[in-house]
This record gives sequence, structure tokens and C-alpha cells, in this order.
Amino acid sequence: MSGRLVEWFKERWPIQAVLRWGLEEDIPGGSRFAYTLGSCALFLFLVQVATGVWQLLYYVPSTDHAYDSVMYLRRQVPLGWLVHGLHYWGANALLVVVGLHVARVFLWGAYKKPRELTWLSGVVLILLVAGLTFTGALLPWDELGYWAGEVGTSIAGTVPWIGGFLERFFRAGGAMGQLTVARFFTLHVAILPGLMALLVLIHLVAFRQFLSVGPWNPEKLKVTAPFWPDQVLKDLLVVSLLVVTLVALSAFVPAPVTGPADPIDTTYTPKPAWNFLFLYQALKVFKGGWEAVGTVGIPLALVALLMLVPFLDRREERRPLRRPVAMAAGVLFAGGILVMTWAGYFSHPGVAAGPLPPLPQPLPGPPAELAPSAKRGEELFGTLGCTACHAVSGPSGVLGPGLAGEGRRGRSRQWLAAQIRDPKAHNAASIMPPYAGLKDTQVDQLVDYMMALTAAPPPPPPTGAPGAAPAIPLVAEGAAPPLPLSGQQGPPGHAASMIGDPEHGALLFRLTCAACHGPQGTDNVPNPGSDRGTVPPLKGIEAELFNQDPDVFAANIDRFIQHGSIPKGKQPTLRMPPVGVTNTLTQQEAAHIEAYILYLNGVDRAEIRRPGISPPTFFVLTLAAFAITWTGMGAWWMRLRKGNRGGG
Repeated sequence: MSGRLVEWFKERWPIQAVLRWGLEEDIPGGSRFAYTLGSCALFLFLVQVATGVWQLLYYVPSTDHAYDSVMYLRRQVPLGWLVHGLHYWGANALLVVVGLHVARVFLWGAYKKPRELTWLSGVVLILLVAGLTFTGALLPWDELGYWAGEVGTSIAGTVPWIGGFLERFFRAGGAMGQLTVARFFTLHVAILPGLMALLVLIHLVAFRQFLSVGPWNPEKLKVTAPFWPDQVLKDLLVVSLLVVTLVALSAFVPAPVTGPADPIDTTYTPKPAWNFLFLYQALKVFKGGWEAVGTVGIPLALVALLMLVPFLDRREERRPLRRPVAMAAGVLFAGGILVMTWAGYFSHPGVAAGPLPPLPQPLPGPPAELAPSAKRGEELFGTLGCTACHAVSGPSGVLGPGLAGEGRRGRSRQWLAAQIRDPKAHNAASIMPPYAGLKDTQVDQLVDYMMALTAAPPPPPPTGAPGAAPAIPLVAEGAAPPLPLSGQQGPPGHAASMIGDPEHGALLFRLTCAACHGPQGTDNVPNPGSDRGTVPPLKGIEAELFNQDPDVFAANIDRFIQHGSIPKGKQPTLRMPPVGVTNTLTQQEAAHIEAYILYLNGVDRAEIRRPGISPPTFFVLTLAAFAITWTGMGAWWMRLRKGNRGGG
């Protein structure tokens, strides 16, 4: 039956002709492992297609649900961690393999006549791979992807004459948002893969037209070996090792969790993906009027040089030592990119110079009209989290004095600037965190805003009147407004369902929480007036809040972050402010802090809940399958070679 089915297909489709076209080839100089890079690149592209289609079954291309859908795939879908890991690491591996493949072709001189079209189609494939990594990075709509897209589209916006058009095209408007996700989704899923498939076909046909160029030593060209099975087995062996490596990375070094995108989070360090770091670093070298050199000149020069290689080096000589100019140019080309990438990886961009995004809610009680510098200071006041402790419309804040009427108190600009940079210089017992990292212009803007707060605070209602706050001393400067009796009384906020980044949470914790809870939440900060006498530690958290289930644990502590609490006692000095409901922290920032607190207590916020097969077990099974398969393949290969020698 099977024989009849094969014959039926042979009569209607050229099976043998296709197999001959793909497998029947004599390789000059014999088979080599160096020739496996092209097959590895093709295999990785197919992996990207397969895992990408699988992810489409779960991915939701919207700013509201993209991040959650990706995290659902990673945490809740059986083997979803593997699919996402293979796609993430496969994309990185594709870039590396393509780069090595180009280097090998250049070293072998395989771009020379009549193989120019093979080289040119390969250069276009490099650009398409870069485009796929750029568009794919944004789709999860996480912090890493959002800021990579923000930086990348901003770079496009600096191109002379057409920069504005390019930036609006990629963003599908003036700002990053829902239409940006839709635009990148279309490019990444439909347009670029279609072009990639077409160029792969052109590249393969061009390669098969003239086949492998072979080694550069003329003596070695006298020996040939068949593509099947000699080179095919080498290709399969390297591809198998690549599969094992990708599974190992997916199992033990999963794709980073950077938390949901938060456009107003100024604490995140924006950088593009690693393969664009050389361009990012070039922008830091060429500034001002020279910016176009970094945004247009360098990229165009690199692409043009690659395109022109076959036409600039037209000599038939392929031995590297006899092509000193070409080799030196190649080393400078690759070395320059590597050095710029390395420098870009370790560079630390400063605070963005552009205007900050508007606050989710206007601050209470600002003056009706503010000068531009004071207006900027108002935005900084909210973005930096100052509203967590200070109020601008009442007699006092939650943890610090009220700032209403600050401009009438006779304090100098120098005093206010020193208070912002180093509060302990004026009061050694101050719990206000120092903002020494702010630029001089930002400090000036904050001072301008505080100096503009000239309105006197409204008089407090008389004791016993409706709305009167209980007289609970907080710090020497004044009394605190009422807070919820307990953080456990309020429901969890949206942050409780978000998967934050503990590394970013550590930074936010240091900026907003360490003053009361101490570094890493371990210090017993005094809290006079409370029954406990100190602020509860967060590392080694109270038993009623701890839970091994990361979702339950996050919800337990989220209630406090959202609604605050008053410790038990007659007159507790320090209380937990409601930083969530007051929008002092965004929900994304709260999720980062919660992830960090879970990390301090040995719980992984991004724990895989339904792995299907646990990552370590799956890796062991993959390794066992590799060993069994290649033990059998090795035995078959040895018998085949023995038979060929006997027949010869």
C-alpha cells in the first residue's frame, strides 16, 4: 500500500527531481563543519516561524492585554515556557549565527563572481532579521520592549528631512500606544516574515546555481565529497546541538521579566536591544549638529559597504593572507561594531531631557497659573513620588510637612535645593530620601514650583466638626491626615495581578520604601507610639502575609501598598501611606516593588504554575534523546563508511 502511495505521488509531483536538487551535490574540498552555519540559520528561522505561530494562539495585540497574555503563556500554558523561550533565544541565536555565517563567507571569499547575488540577498536577509528583532521586542509591551521601541523610533525620528515621517510611521502616530502595537504586530507577523521567506528562497536558488566555493587552498579543491550523507550528517549534528542549547537556555536562563510597560516611570534605564546598541552608542558620540552622522551616516555606510563588497574586491584571489586590504577592512568593520556594542551595553543614560508625560491625575491645590519652569517642577514633584509624604493643599502630609504656602515661609532657594539633595544636612533624623542624582535644572524646577506655592493652607476644621482629622502626632512639623485603619481592609489593586520585575523593584524600593523599612527591608526602624515599637521588616515578613503561592502573597502585600495602614498603638509616629490609591506609585511600579518583596522572602513572582513538564526534566529528556539518536546515527555512519570502503 505504501509503495502504491509513493508511486501515486511520483506520477503527480517531481519528488525525485526535488531530492536531487537538494541533496545531489559534490562539495569541493569535502564536507566541513564550517559549512553548517547556513543550515543552522535556516533551521532557526523555521523555529521562529513555528514558535511564533504557536504564540499567536495566546497573544493579544493590545496595550491592555499584551503583557498579561505573554505572561499567561509562560506561566499557565503547559510547555508555554518552552515555546516562549525557544522564540526568545532562537531570535538571539539567529542574529549570532547569521553574523558568523557572513564572516565565514567573507573569509572564504565566497562573494566573488559569479556569486554576487548570493551575497546581496544575504545582506538583505541580515536587515530583515534586524527588523524582526526590532518589531518583536515591542510586542510583549513590557518595560524592555516599550523603551526599546521608544528609543528605536526616536532614533528614526532624527533622520534629516524624513525623520518625522519615519517616527510617525513606526509609532502609527505621535506617541507610543495601541496603534503602535498594531503597526509592529503587522510588520512582525505578516510583512517581514513574508519578505524573509521570499529572500530565503532567492538566496537558496542563487546558492544552488553555483554551489559551494570550497576552501581557498587550490590543493584541497582536488578532493570532493557528496552533500548526502557527508555534509547532511554534519548539519544535523550541529543543528541537534543547537536544539539542546536552546532548550537548556529556555529551561535555566528564561527570557527576562521586566514588568508591564510604564511610560511615566522615570527610574527605568531605556536602552535598545543588544543588536542595536552600536547605533545607540554612536548617537552618544555624535551629538548636536553631528547627530545625523550617527543616525544616518553610520548605518548607511555599513549597509553600503556590505553591499559593495563583491564589486570592490573583484580579484579572483580568495586566500585571506593575499587579500590584506579586504581582511583589514573586515576586521575594522566587525571590530568597530563589537566595540560600540560593548560600550553601549555598559553605558548609563541620564534622565531623559524631554518633557515628562502628564501625571495620571492633577495634583491637588496647585496655583492656577505656573511659569514653565514651575510647571515642569510640578510634574517632577508627582513623578518622583513626593506626594507620598507631602501635601500641597493641607497643613501636613502623610510622612512630611505640608508644602502649601511654602513660597511665603522666607526660605531661600539654596536652602530648598540643599533640602532636596541632602535632607540630613538640615535634620539628622530626617527620613526623607536624598535626591542627589537629579540634574541641576531639575532641582531648580522643583524649587521654582515650591516657591510658587504661596497660597496659605486652609484652616483645619474645629475638633469634633464633620471631617475633622484626629490629632495623631506624626513628626515634629505637624499632624497626619486620617488613613485606613488597616491595609488589610481594602481590596487588592490592579498591581496584584501584574508580574513585576524584582530587579527594578529593588531600585524603586530604595527610592520610596527604604527610609522606613531599611535597606532590603531588614532594619528595625524605630516607630515610637506603636505597640511593636519598630517598623515591621519585609525580609522575613509576618507569617500572616507570607504565602508560597506568589499570586496570594502579592495580593496580601498589595492591600497595604494600595490603601496604607496605621500600626496598632496609641500614637504611632510612622504609618504606611496609601501610595496606590493616591497614584503616588503607578500600578506598574507597585507590581515591581511587590515582586522585589517576594524575592526577599524566597518566592518567585513569575513562577511557572503549569509547566507541563518541568524545565529541568525536559532538558534531561532532550539530552537523553540527543544521546540515543546520535549513538544510533554514529553506528549507522560507521557501517556506511565501512561498506563504501569495502565496495571500493
